[in-house]
Amino acid sequence: MEFNKKGILGRAKAATQESAVVMDEGLRAYMLKVYNYMATGILLTGIVALITFKMSVVTNDNGSIIGLTQIGNVIYMSGLKWLVMLAPLGIVFYMSFGINKMSASKAQTTFWIFAALMGLSLSSILLVYTGMSVTRVFFICSATFGAMSIYGYTTKRDLTKLGSFLMMGLIGIIIASLVNIFMKSSMMYFVISVLGVLIFVGLTAYDTQKIKNMYTVSDSGELLGKKAVMGALTLYLDFINLFIMLLRLFGQRR
Repeated sequence: MEFNKKGILGRAKAATQESAVVMDEGLRAYMLKVYNYMATGILLTGIVALITFKMSVVTNDNGSIIGLTQIGNVIYMSGLKWLVMLAPLGIVFYMSFGINKMSASKAQTTFWIFAALMGLSLSSILLVYTGMSVTRVFFICSATFGAMSIYGYTTKRDLTKLGSFLMMGLIGIIIASLVNIFMKSSMMYFVISVLGVLIFVGLTAYDTQKIKNMYTVSDSGELLGKKAVMGALTLYLDFINLFIMLLRLFGQRR
């Protein structure tokens, strides 16, 4: 009887360990897919931004911008600039509210379209800041994002309460940014940028933990694919916003 009891306990322990191994392997594959989608999206954004910038400006022998091409005037100076700026936001809302009705492949395609449109929108950054400073800030942002995402993935601390606080802070800096459009205060601009860096650093850790906790072994391939795309979109937005806030602080203007 004692032998049977030990055998049953041993099999139960082995089954539990096997289940944990399957969970860990599945979670790693899922998070790897999220990061691959996000990194590819950022790469696509960068390529589209650079191509758009090159097609939009006229430079002299020293590389200084001396004017805009016809394409540049259409994108940056005409009414189309508002469509270029707002189109990515429209895609985010479309994905957020329509993801349940999408297939995984459609969600992935929509994410690539979003990343390309973001590249079109963010190309104007290269008109304002030097290419060297944009590159430097990109690497600073990548290192900061990577460190905080690893923290969010590995920490045992529940970041839920921190997430609620950060979301309130995000709403606050959005309102302050809208007010500062009219006030044009350089001090407020600086404060918003500093707070923005702190908020998006925190959101990177919080969102990584949330994406990790959304994974379950029982998810089907289709559902898991859609979760990975939405996770990539969330982390992509954290990265881009952190990059923009850092660029405001450390970017060198032309």
